[in-house]
Amino acid sequence: MTRDGSVDEDKRATLRRFAALGAASPLARFTDDGSDSDAPDAIAGYVSAHPGAHFSKLRDDLQLGTGEAQHHLHRLEKENIVASRKDGDYRRYFPAGQFSEFEQVTLGYLRRATARGMLVALLRDPSITASELASVLDVSRPTISNYAGDLEAAGLLTREGSYAITEPETILTLIVRYADSFGDDAAALASEADSLFRYDP
Repeated sequence: MTRDGSVDEDKRATLRRFAALGAASPLARFTDDGSDSDAPDAIAGYVSAHPGAHFSKLRDDLQLGTGEAQHHLHRLEKENIVASRKDGDYRRYFPAGQFSEFEQVTLGYLRRATARGMLVALLRDPSITASELASVLDVSRPTISNYAGDLEAAGLLTREGSYAITEPETILTLIVRYADSFGDDAAALASEADSLFRYDP
């Protein structure tokens, strides 16, 4: 098989895998546009499994062209199957009507490695300091301070004397529910969830 043929087969397999998720999800209710493309179902399945993913990540993971992804996402948004929100330079996608504004914002931050690392570390140890966070995440103190400011402005964190997560149970629930779509830090935290649901800062 040619190299191009291999790429096409890989793309088809990826689309079918996520299309199966889409067909099994509540999102699978859009009208048939006469196309035999798996892309709409695949996008619905992907967004259901990776809420808060931004456009480029969705497009690349599904191996879609930019125009193809934009076309199907526009249609899915128009039919109120997928919703999106602007997040800085990104546009993030969610199953329509499934998440509150706070949950959407949280999912956006959980898709950023440093912000997610901070939230995971604070859920594990509410007394962790900024210096300790910088050490654990292998980033600078100013980086921690900048992200803490962003998280505070978004309503996920308070910084009165020390850092504290504002809605720990909501954030932990989202991490546990979608752990497989985040990094290893989220998966590890999910395995400890039972002991953390009584989080009391």
